[in-house]
Amino acid sequence: MQDRRRFVRNSIGAVTGSMAGLAWLPKLAADEVAVAPEHVRFHNDIEPLVRLLEDTPRRQIVDRVFGEIHSGRSYQELLAALFLAGIRNVQPRPAVGFKFHSVLVVYSAHQASLAAVDQHRWTPLLWSIDYFKRAQQTDVREGDWTMAAAPSSNLPDPQKALQSLDDALTRWDVEAADAAATVVARTASAAQILNLLSKHAARDYRSIGHKSIYLANAFRTLGVIGWQHAEPVVRSLCYAILNHTGDPNPATSDLEVDRVGRSNWTLAEQFSAGWLSSERKPIESATVAKELRTASPEQASEFVLQLIQSGCHPDSVYDGIMVAAAEMVSRQAAIVPLHAVTTSNAMRFLYRTVQDNRTRQWLLLQNAAFIPHFRRSAEDRGKLNDTDLLQLAPSEDDSTNLDAVFDLVRKDRPEAARSVLKLASQPQVTHRLIGQARELVFLKGNDAHDYKFSSAALEDYQQIAPMWRARYLAGCSYLLHGHSERTTDLAKRVLQFG
Repeated sequence: MQDRRRFVRNSIGAVTGSMAGLAWLPKLAADEVAVAPEHVRFHNDIEPLVRLLEDTPRRQIVDRVFGEIHSGRSYQELLAALFLAGIRNVQPRPAVGFKFHSVLVVYSAHQASLAAVDQHRWTPLLWSIDYFKRAQQTDVREGDWTMAAAPSSNLPDPQKALQSLDDALTRWDVEAADAAATVVARTASAAQILNLLSKHAARDYRSIGHKSIYLANAFRTLGVIGWQHAEPVVRSLCYAILNHTGDPNPATSDLEVDRVGRSNWTLAEQFSAGWLSSERKPIESATVAKELRTASPEQASEFVLQLIQSGCHPDSVYDGIMVAAAEMVSRQAAIVPLHAVTTSNAMRFLYRTVQDNRTRQWLLLQNAAFIPHFRRSAEDRGKLNDTDLLQLAPSEDDSTNLDAVFDLVRKDRPEAARSVLKLASQPQVTHRLIGQARELVFLKGNDAHDYKFSSAALEDYQQIAPMWRARYLAGCSYLLHGHSERTTDLAKRVLQFG
């Protein structure tokens, strides 16, 4: 990584000509970082930086952050402040999405920073900070919600807090869940919390998978910024999980978005003790992908159970789910299929991370059931084309190279996919292909989904069995960025500074 101080010194010079150009920035007095008692307050070491992100106007935020980095602020501190600022200021209502992407995208941006070359390493973080300011403006227009301080009364006994939280989430009781979440965050282990929240975040199709995405990304973000910040995060997660805007209380209703989540617990009980003992057979993944083209959510779950009972390894099932999601993107390069990929990425993380086997089995069934949900939602928005990712033929153009591929992306998506299939079948080229795909996100990306999708897809590429990787990447290429798109103003600034 290039020297941080040199980076910021150059960047500030490029913007202002000298540090004197930042003289207009006001110093923060102690009373200026005070938080209203009814609002959640963070640890003293991070609260002033959170307030800086909250209070600085959007047009000034990048310069102000440069000044903070120049004074010694670390990347980790800025990432933590950004995540917490979003949690306190952006409400996960009316859905866990839209403006709340300013929170959902933080870990995806961090993944992008980790994978970036030095000249682009700051871009995802700076972009995310600017995006938070956009979301904050939207939240103000929608009522200016702020997360309340943690409850101090009617808290459950610490020994019973996990059960109390489970019960409250089952009842969809926001107030009781907030009280229990406060105690759970203070007393339970990370593993206990993830095991409990996973079965509630993934239970319903509301917000097209964002509840699972939030849970997976929040836990991974806490692993970076530190678990000392867990309490407001766990409280926020529970509030998001309990979103059922527009629907009656799901605990006392029988709605389609909840139905398969309930029936899958019964199916999960039918897994044999040796469900992980079979050999991974990638060819079985094609069987899964084909079934998910037409199955209902219930049929998808039952089909997966039958495969597992017949000796199919769950990783082969999961690869089929991933290929099905990528194929959906190639059939409709739009927002709903995009979320089939990002939700499957999140659910697979939960599946690989939770410790309770029954919950893992249920998550596998749920992810399979979500693909038909996504397919139906996509069909409601427009016809899916007849692309068959399993039968896709590689490009026959001998002159195909990386530059040609990214010239075709967003211009001729089918031909770009065939070119990606050809190049991604060559291990010595794949690394450069992925690197250039990421670089174009840094340069052209202007939406949270650009970071969420690319981080999820390029991470999952590594998890899929080798025989399916090239096809998976070819399907996902329909939503990558190409050379013909406009480079964002923020990317131009960062490149100028480097």
